[in-house]
Amino acid sequence: MKITIIGYGAMGKLIESLAVSRGHEVGAVIDEESAGATAEELAARLDGSDAAIDFSVAGAVRRNAEACAIAGVPLVEGTTGWQEELEDVRALVTEREGAFVYGANFSIGVNLFYRIVERASELFSNFSDYEVFLEERHHSRKVDAPSGTALKLKSIVERHIAEGFSIASTRAGNIPGTHMVGFDGTADQITLTHTARSREGFAAGAISAAEWTEGKTGFWEFTEVIDEILRGD
Repeated sequence: MKITIIGYGAMGKLIESLAVSRGHEVGAVIDEESAGATAEELAARLDGSDAAIDFSVAGAVRRNAEACAIAGVPLVEGTTGWQEELEDVRALVTEREGAFVYGANFSIGVNLFYRIVERASELFSNFSDYEVFLEERHHSRKVDAPSGTALKLKSIVERHIAEGFSIASTRAGNIPGTHMVGFDGTADQITLTHTARSREGFAAGAISAAEWTEGKTGFWEFTEVIDEILRGD
């Protein structure tokens, strides 16, 4: 398939390399020079693409989603920090019968980790003497804190355990993305941890999502895509 890359930082370049290694063609590469372009102008650059993958900036997500919807090109949205606009984006994608996949984290491992944390939260919800805590650590270049992944984990735990626990965030040096959910009781403590070794897992998941969107219309969170992949759909 022919993939347009939106955002040409470290993630964009990794997606380009990995997509080519998987036999895909990279079409347009849209970087910061297009920051002032309108949705209509951007849509023209998407002509002939089978999908677009966006790892740019939160402020550009709505425009990028609109451009892809106008062009009829599925968009995989890996940028975080734009969720306040989620319903507006959903509406414009739905109105134009587009295809849109978003996620706090496109790592396959993280998305399986979500399911492990959910099951653990179900179990511990039956024992009031355990209290939950959540910690996340990233390199100093990561702007948002808590991370989108940490917020997603918190929402998963809160489906089963009362709200009110906090997230501890650390930003320093070159720490790889690390997320830990713990359950602390009087007699013992159980911790579940996911540590990312590189960005390649995020890139591979985003490309898998782009491949999955072929011929589809709709608006999905990446966790729903994983569910369908696990079912073999």
